[in-house]
Amino acid sequence: MNVGHIPAEAFHRLSGLDIFREMLAGRLPGPPISATLDFTMTQADEGFVVFEGMPRHAFDNPLGTVHGGWAATLLDSAMACAVHSTLAVGLAYTTVEMKLNYVRPITEATGKVRCEGKIVSVGRTLATSEGRLLDARGRLLAHGTETCLIFPARPERPAQ
Repeated sequence: MNVGHIPAEAFHRLSGLDIFREMLAGRLPGPPISATLDFTMTQADEGFVVFEGMPRHAFDNPLGTVHGGWAATLLDSAMACAVHSTLAVGLAYTTVEMKLNYVRPITEATGKVRCEGKIVSVGRTLATSEGRLLDARGRLLAHGTETCLIFPARPERPAQ
């Protein structure tokens, strides 16, 4: 998997959805955290994004189940990227609030999971989204909602 940081200039020439299309085509890198936590974006449409991930024993908490932070990271990624997929050229965002509900334990035996994020509402400065984390049989593992702040992307800084 090609990972790295998206060049700042991409935010000034591509919409959010176009950035994801470039990532899916391998022309822009995925975020480094996706390699660390073994998940990747598999689909991006306006207002809807899908990530898939593989829970690993390395992500376990002391009780022997995957730490809730791993599921939270997938949900945050999917819900925030659903917002990002709606942004015009020159706009950026950040998560300001997230609420999650864990429904079933996740272990390495759960196998590949699918995390869907979709838009609830997009305004000029705030957007809300919801997400669902599902196992391969379609059973709900966790779900949540998120609020993101939308703002102008910072202009590129000249190299020094």
